[in-house]
Amino acid sequence: MDLEGRPAPGFALPDQHGRTVRLADFRGKKDVVLMFFPFAFTGVCTGELRAVQAELAAFQDDSTQVLAVSCDSMHALRVFSDAEGLDFPLLSDFWPHGAASRAYGVFAEDKGCALRGTFVVDRRGTVRWTVVNGLPDARDLHEYAKALQALRTEGTGH
Repeated sequence: MDLEGRPAPGFALPDQHGRTVRLADFRGKKDVVLMFFPFAFTGVCTGELRAVQAELAAFQDDSTQVLAVSCDSMHALRVFSDAEGLDFPLLSDFWPHGAASRAYGVFAEDKGCALRGTFVVDRRGTVRWTVVNGLPDARDLHEYAKALQALRTEGTGH
């Protein structure tokens, strides 16, 4: 499913603290880097999210919000977030199981989890850039940093 150039599917998901986060909350305010990941506490996912945290200033600021989504429960995401010191929302796509992941075309039915899909959504709610990696394949953070920079330079998100 190619979402690039199309309206981003909306969602309302609990974060690791139980607060509901809606994609629509950022419309007109911030661009969003939406990262789907398979499971908390797994090697590749932990490495990826640690890397995002280490480079958070490149991805999250007054004009951009990082949102990471998995099918884990919000309780598991809270323990994971606390253990890893993550300063961005981890959203639970636990129930209905994988609904947001399915809407973005990144739910692996045979595994019951999200693939490694990343979507850059501009302030108007349009998907501007996407990449989907298989379960074992870590993403290149620099690729979506470049996509964000292009969006900022273009000025359409602001």
